[in-house]
Amino acid sequence: MATNPVIAEAESNMKKTVEVVKKEFASLRAGRATPALLDKITVSYYGTPTPINQLATISVPEPRLLVIQPWDKSVLPEMERAILKSDLGITPTSDGTVIRLTIPPLTQERRAELVKIIKKKAEEGRVAIRNIRREFIEKFKQQQKNGEISEDESRRAQDEIQKLTDKYVKEIDQLLASKEQEIMQL
Repeated sequence: MATNPVIAEAESNMKKTVEVVKKEFASLRAGRATPALLDKITVSYYGTPTPINQLATISVPEPRLLVIQPWDKSVLPEMERAILKSDLGITPTSDGTVIRLTIPPLTQERRAELVKIIKKKAEEGRVAIRNIRREFIEKFKQQQKNGEISEDESRRAQDEIQKLTDKYVKEIDQLLASKEQEIMQL
């Protein structure tokens, strides 16, 4: 679709924004166990902050249970502390070799809170995409002003940027709808 390198760059930036929103949504707890819940939690491993998923195998044996099996057993207490300090709101249980995280069912209030959070994150994504649109439309206007492209070329490029913006905003809206449905499911 994008033949102009500037439009291709804009599309690439918009795709990256959608990916960021997807990751944000994946890291939110929706009453279902997923290894992505632990993505933001880091552990001090020999003085270096290291993500848990780089220190252990994370499995989901049941829909509401995460099992973390560290490769180095000495880091287990440190992992437990990091999970307790995190904003997950889950208390880890350990038997000395693995950590089990039981995901409690969400209360209606927590569901409503999570929906507000994902709506805020989706809006941040939409704003980022609109900022990309504005930035690239300005580039085309500047090119037209400098005589690098004609008024028609500038108008066509701006229309194409608008189509990309609509496409990626719609994609974020679809992500929001599916995540909202997942959260509100009992």
